[in-house]
Amino acid sequence: MAQAEQARESSVPQPEKAAYTAKLEVLVIPVSDVDRAKEFYGSRLGWRLDADYAHDDDFRVVQFTPPGSGCSVIFGKNVTAAAPGSAQGLYLIVSDIAAVRAELRNRGVKVSEMFHGASGVYAGPDEPYLFGRNRVSGPDPSHGSYRSFCSFHDPDGNGWLMQEITTRLPGRIDAATTTFGSANDLASALRRAASAHGEHEKRIGAADANWPDWYAAYMVAEQAGTELPA
Repeated sequence: MAQAEQARESSVPQPEKAAYTAKLEVLVIPVSDVDRAKEFYGSRLGWRLDADYAHDDDFRVVQFTPPGSGCSVIFGKNVTAAAPGSAQGLYLIVSDIAAVRAELRNRGVKVSEMFHGASGVYAGPDEPYLFGRNRVSGPDPSHGSYRSFCSFHDPDGNGWLMQEITTRLPGRIDAATTTFGSANDLASALRRAASAHGEHEKRIGAADANWPDWYAAYMVAEQAGTELPA
């Protein structure tokens, strides 16, 4: 993230913290053909089918959950008045965007090329995403967290974006409750820790016998967005 953007992020006043807890559980997406959507989200994307409930001919609700997600999506008949295809800017967070993109393409999903935004340029002719309407081909050259994307649409045109996040912004994750959404996410975190630990051993000029502690500290700090171990 550019220095100016970091300054804006750090200067945002924080409201008083709520005393209650509330978890985002479900997003409702509008579709025109429930069975077609069910095939896409299940067979194509490989998401977990949680429910398919119908009442007579006037109501049906289908729920899917993406791998490792705590939030699910619902679609069906008479579950929303929104126009089919009108849901846009739905974000899926991944730790290895190239690997996930390759898997989806192998499953027959039409996924865009990876892209990133030009630093400081937000206006442009492209389909909107988090940083504006200017998509530059290829992943972020510095492989910065939050900076690489790709996109796809379901059969109705509802728009999904995948965003690669490896290190969270400070305060985004509670370091005391670090979790990984899937075995793939954990494996990716271990690979990044191994690479960083290799550089650490070069700096100290010896093998680090306490590498498990170093790995753990690195993985927790990376996810929580706090200072990484030296």
